[in-house]
Amino acid sequence: MRHKYETRGIVLSRSPVGEANMLVTLLTPDLGLVRARAQGLRRSGAKLATSLKTFAESDVVLVRGKDSWRIAGAVLVEDWFERLGGAEPRMRTGRICSLLLRLVAGETHDPALFTIIRGFFDALATFPEVSHESAEILAALRVLKALGLNAGEIPSAEPAFAPELLAEVTKNRTSYISRINNSIDASGL
Repeated sequence: MRHKYETRGIVLSRSPVGEANMLVTLLTPDLGLVRARAQGLRRSGAKLATSLKTFAESDVVLVRGKDSWRIAGAVLVEDWFERLGGAEPRMRTGRICSLLLRLVAGETHDPALFTIIRGFFDALATFPEVSHESAEILAALRVLKALGLNAGEIPSAEPAFAPELLAEVTKNRTSYISRINNSIDASGL
């Protein structure tokens, strides 16, 4: 019998596999970035559909198979797609998730990435739109640093996306964007 892993996960992306299945990319605090197969997710009335939609944060049950992960269950905790509201915050979220997926080959076990992405989602959902660009810049810098692609100093405070921290990022916007672009170029991807 295979061991079941219960953890929290944020759905970063989904892609169809076969007629009714879906490959779901989850970011978890315990297992890191995991790509898992969800059987029957594309069928109408699939019971896991709402728990595994893009940008959903759910409590998931994963089973490790011989070659891959499989999702055995999921319960929705937070629907970030709905909480983010309009198209602009969703586009910012999509860019950061795409950056993370582009830079991580396979799976990674870095728990810091979950904290970064969760904090970024929360910042976009709670702060006014004028601070969203700064939150996106800060999230990109933190993702790059967690992956070892940026050795520069990153402003920090508690909470991780505090308004005074976002104001500091706004002041140094040009240099931070330059660092992000240089780090992505250096990655070779």
